[in-house]
Amino acid sequence: MSDAHFRIGIDVGGTNTDVVLMDGRTVLGSAKHFTTPDVKSGVVNAVRTVLDTTGIPIGSVRAVMIGTTQFVNAFIERRGLEPVAAIRIALPKGDGVPPFSGWPADAIEAVRGEIYMVGGGLLYTGQEYAPLDVDAIRAAARDARAKNIRSFAISGGFSPLCPQIEERARAIVRDHVPDAFVTLSTELGGLGLLDRENAAIINASLAALASRIVPALDRAIGELGIKAPMYLSQNDGTLITADRAMALPILTCAAGPTNSIRGAAFLTGLTEAIVADIGGTTTDIGFLARGFPRETATANHIGGVRTNFRMPDLLSIGIGGGSIISEEGGGTVVGPTSVGHRLPAEGLVFGGATLTATDIAVRAGHAEIGDPGLVAHLPPSLVDAAVETIHLRIEEAIDQIKTNAAPMPLVLVGGGHILVNRPLNGVSKVVRPDHAAVANAVGAAIALASGRIDKMYDVKTLGRDAVIKLATGEAIAAAVEAGAQADAVDVIELVELPMTHMQDGAVQVKVRAVGPIAAFA
Repeated sequence: MSDAHFRIGIDVGGTNTDVVLMDGRTVLGSAKHFTTPDVKSGVVNAVRTVLDTTGIPIGSVRAVMIGTTQFVNAFIERRGLEPVAAIRIALPKGDGVPPFSGWPADAIEAVRGEIYMVGGGLLYTGQEYAPLDVDAIRAAARDARAKNIRSFAISGGFSPLCPQIEERARAIVRDHVPDAFVTLSTELGGLGLLDRENAAIINASLAALASRIVPALDRAIGELGIKAPMYLSQNDGTLITADRAMALPILTCAAGPTNSIRGAAFLTGLTEAIVADIGGTTTDIGFLARGFPRETATANHIGGVRTNFRMPDLLSIGIGGGSIISEEGGGTVVGPTSVGHRLPAEGLVFGGATLTATDIAVRAGHAEIGDPGLVAHLPPSLVDAAVETIHLRIEEAIDQIKTNAAPMPLVLVGGGHILVNRPLNGVSKVVRPDHAAVANAVGAAIALASGRIDKMYDVKTLGRDAVIKLATGEAIAAAVEAGAQADAVDVIELVELPMTHMQDGAVQVKVRAVGPIAAFA
């Protein structure tokens, strides 16, 4: 057992906390518990259940990987957010579209603290067109402190080419507000100012929540007596350290569905497939390409705010195990309203009074949950209509996510996979892997560490070979910093985009590198 690579994968969702214990490619045990308000208790209970049932010594656990939707849910629901002072280094240019432009009204109300436009800025070559206005930064910091604002987002045009300009501003802010939480847009990558700035503001608004959630997860692991390092899943299905997740919680916003898709790939061995993660409230449908979630090619929105992040290409529909069934206008309606985590109390098969999709599945004979006698009175016409609606909605979503008409395998994961019981149009076969209900936790457990860069380079001056070497070196270094084994990092993505509308041979280079975590070296 000394050579075993035991690791724990955890997914902390809004309703359930799922846990798996793995050794290499083998799932040894799993558990599903309700997520608790303090997060920690739910994690402790679920992990303890798995350790007790498998009998694996706590000291044998080499790493803990956690995926969570807590941060994205908080921003979407506008709860627990901090007011943010947005400092843009741009004057005398770059003030035509101010920070928070295009944001939903409720997001502005929850997050906007103050806006400070200050002098300074860079050209696309990284050269300054105006020096940083140090006095303006000082004044902004003092004003924000007087207004009890402690979260700052600092951005500037083309600042990823010369991060020092934002770093200087951060140092000045912290001189005047020692307890400030400062997000630099350069830490989040991407060249587009507005999207990068939006991401920095969202991240800064999550500062207080991250300072509670990440330490709570760490305390949960410590309370269990586990001494292994803890990592968190990020949007692309790879891992970052707990410290980085606490500093940049926005990096974890799409971890839930990404882990589900990666877990589905691992559990089935498929590299090309449609994946449907059916939960209690929604069905998230994604596309598995070369073993990784297909990413969107366009800008993504988090809680209605456009950002520069590459997110999984997902389509969500309001159908899940807790979806409420109703009859309106002579037809049968499924969702989007759901009883969610209240299903064990409100579903008919559990003695409740609300008709849900789970009740329909039990009455139709597709699942053995609760007491079937409590739904025996449901008329076959209602059951058939609800089953038909569920399948049609899922078929429509699958058709939208596909890139061509050729049938593809469909992998069903999540606790609500019982809702699908027949062949679907556009699907070559339906696959229900073992441990499908905890595929998200499996996805977290198998994740690799990664590093990504997205920068502009002067190819005319440096030469293409030197640029590629420099960019890949930075991505590999970022992966090692994230916890990857230094001698086992591979570059899996390299994109060169010539900036033909600019002069002097400017090229945007994007590189992603991944590797196994050093804990298993």
